[in-house]
Amino acid sequence: MENYLDRDDEGKVRPPDAWALLVLAHGAGAGMRHRFMESMAERLARRGVATLRYEFPYWARGSRRVDPPAVLEQAVRDAVTAGATLCPDLPRFAGGKSLGGRMTTRAAAAGPLDVRGIVLFGFPLHPAKRPGIERAEHLVRVPHPMLFLQGTRDALADLELLGPVLSPLQEAGLATLHVVEGADHGFDVLKRSGRTGDEVLEELAGTAAAWMRERVD
Repeated sequence: MENYLDRDDEGKVRPPDAWALLVLAHGAGAGMRHRFMESMAERLARRGVATLRYEFPYWARGSRRVDPPAVLEQAVRDAVTAGATLCPDLPRFAGGKSLGGRMTTRAAAAGPLDVRGIVLFGFPLHPAKRPGIERAEHLVRVPHPMLFLQGTRDALADLELLGPVLSPLQEAGLATLHVVEGADHGFDVLKRSGRTGDEVLEELAGTAAAWMRERVD
């Protein structure tokens, strides 16, 4: 793929046939160069989706102490603005892995983003072993369609709790839930599942690209 992807040091990957841009934030414990982030960018590029990966301020300065929500939310807004500047010809989407996705929805709940929708790879509904729905209370204020990609073994998102939270949003056409059988929060699967990690990543990229395509056409 390297011979036809336009890359730069800011985390942009744009295939020559790009029809959309996804502004993509990382999770709490890994930056934009994490293997999941890079692999997702490559797989989306094969489907015509450009990506702009970026890092929150705490990670960029080499810290592991997560910034306050207001700082993270502003970083989301700044990244979406950067995406509009870098790829003004492409319809934009935003989202991220875990924390990155949640901060994107929080930013949107505070004020609409200039995007067609939000893609969430593993929404962290609650801390591990501490089930609750408080982290999802802001979702009712998000004005954009949202795609939730969630594993059945995700310790940070009990699907029995997430389902009822999303139900009214689904009825309003603002939420789509795609369940990845056997995947944990990092979308890893057990060997006995009969699936490979590559197959799961392909499912994620294919589902995300198809969902975005529906909101572009």
